[in-house]
Amino acid sequence: MNQTVQAVNGVNIPQLGFGLYKIKNGEAFERTVENAIRSGYRHFDTAKIYGNEAALGRVILHSGIDREEFFITSKAWTTDLGYHATRKAFEQTCRKLNVTYLDMYLIHFAGPHYAEAWKAMEELYDEGRIKVIGVANFGIRHLEQLKKNARIMPMVNQIETHPEFQQNELYDYMVQNRILHEAWGPLGQGSKVLLEHPELTAIARSHRKSVAQVILRWHLERGSIVIPKSSNPQRIQENSEIYDFALNREERDRIRRLDKGKRYSVNPAGLMVNPVYVTFMKLFIPR
Repeated sequence: MNQTVQAVNGVNIPQLGFGLYKIKNGEAFERTVENAIRSGYRHFDTAKIYGNEAALGRVILHSGIDREEFFITSKAWTTDLGYHATRKAFEQTCRKLNVTYLDMYLIHFAGPHYAEAWKAMEELYDEGRIKVIGVANFGIRHLEQLKKNARIMPMVNQIETHPEFQQNELYDYMVQNRILHEAWGPLGQGSKVLLEHPELTAIARSHRKSVAQVILRWHLERGSIVIPKSSNPQRIQENSEIYDFALNREERDRIRRLDKGKRYSVNPAGLMVNPVYVTFMKLFIPR
């Protein structure tokens, strides 16, 4: 659980994190995060849109563990992009989490005014308020556009990635540009088709592991940061037990051949230009 990857600025990021998307506030949320902490997780990934920043902050505060031992990630939502709006959103997130700095802060989508938002994030980084700055759901064209005016390139890009959607072209681009690959939806959002795939099942059987553990191990061996999520205590623990085996070259080749370019989520590039969606999210997002 102590295995890390190093960002271009030298900051070590726990490679295995815990995703909090769709895990709602309340006692169930607190139990889930407490279980994750007991299992050894210290890297937690939240976002304004998830609506659980404050709840995460409370659990961390009452955990009895120093804040510095945690690696906390949050994200600026599309309706908060722009220089002033992003700085304001960052301060709101810090207040909800009850922290003075974030370990990582990402632009959630390449929405309107993301270039101005990036300038605000560069300044917050210079001020020591964010240790690692990055983006999520950015394609090569977004990163190339940002490169034209950025002083600091994104250090991380968090994107949907799993064996049936390996993002190889984008992955290679990020390696070349020293941008860390962070995988969301690493288990295909719990897809039964993926988790019962015959090839993965055979590999899992040979290691006496679950398919989920094999997939997470594949992400780690790719050098990616990975943030699986679960509310099930057994699966939370199981997802952390991926350091006592390794895939061989033949197994990695078999997994590589599973790539179908198949998303289990919507295409973020199309989502962000849909005016109906953007208007709806302005009404939905808690302030």
